[in-house]
Amino acid sequence: MEVAELQQIFFNHLKSVVPAHVSIADELCDLLGISADSAYRRLRGEKPLTLYELKIICEKYKMSLDQVLQLQNDSILFQAPDISQKDIPFADYLRGLLSQLKYFNSFKERQMFYLCKDMIYFHFYLYPEFAAFKTFFWLKTILNKQEYNHKKFSLAEFSFPECFAVGQDMIKEYNKIPSVELWNFESISSSISQIQYYKDSGVFSNSADFDRVVDSFIKTLDHEQMQIEKGVKFMPGDSELVYRAPIKFYINEVVLGNNTILLELNNNRLAFITYNVLSYLIARDPRFTSKAFASFDSLLSRSQLISVTGEKDRNRFFNAMRDKVNALRN
Repeated sequence: MEVAELQQIFFNHLKSVVPAHVSIADELCDLLGISADSAYRRLRGEKPLTLYELKIICEKYKMSLDQVLQLQNDSILFQAPDISQKDIPFADYLRGLLSQLKYFNSFKERQMFYLCKDMIYFHFYLYPEFAAFKTFFWLKTILNKQEYNHKKFSLAEFSFPECFAVGQDMIKEYNKIPSVELWNFESISSSISQIQYYKDSGVFSNSADFDRVVDSFIKTLDHEQMQIEKGVKFMPGDSELVYRAPIKFYINEVVLGNNTILLELNNNRLAFITYNVLSYLIARDPRFTSKAFASFDSLLSRSQLISVTGEKDRNRFFNAMRDKVNALRN
């Protein structure tokens, strides 16, 4: 394969990962510090890209050369957005997720496929009490932030308004993305276990805060059920005039998910794989994403759609969820 042909393959792939409204030539001018004429000469294959230029472009757009040039090996490139960052403020971590969602929405054609082991991350920020509890739990118990070591959870002291505001923005972006979601009867179990653990360990500062967190959890499930009944996403209190993207909601009573998020952005596919509870890896390799989508489709074919239709099973599912949450009060 000639250099010019390889370069054309490279730029074709670049066009697939950049939103349609972005000019590749303008991007090359800014990234490489070259003129428009030089950029177009590279795009036409008249002037070869240097290794240094390839490095700059690949770093900017998180591209793997072995993937782009179709090298046949078993290596897969994963992007780990927070791998080099230490002790960043939690609100900044949330802003990173918000940036990802805004990136998804920069594409005209977009769809999200979510295999839920736990309740979808964004939904924790629907209501302030549940959001405050989850934020405190992550900081104290998962991230082991020293300043929370001997603290008890109090809504008065730990409301995390900045995190809640960013979380609300995340939901608004998520609501613009059509999604297919696959849940299980255990998809809220981890949150229930966290509340139960804090209750048994005396980490709630008072019983009133415990009750408010449980009530907020129930409200979150109620809102989720309303969205699924209507088949569209919206914020609490929204009228039908501002309803957003459609949602298809499936339940699988056998297989427990793993919090994998799959995206189709125009003709490009991405996979988000969670690790260390709050961290995630991003894969764009077609071999990997093809297998991930095939696995999701296989599970979906063995699952039951309960959005819009399936009222009886939808009520059964959410009543079971609420019973589990209300059992925390015993």
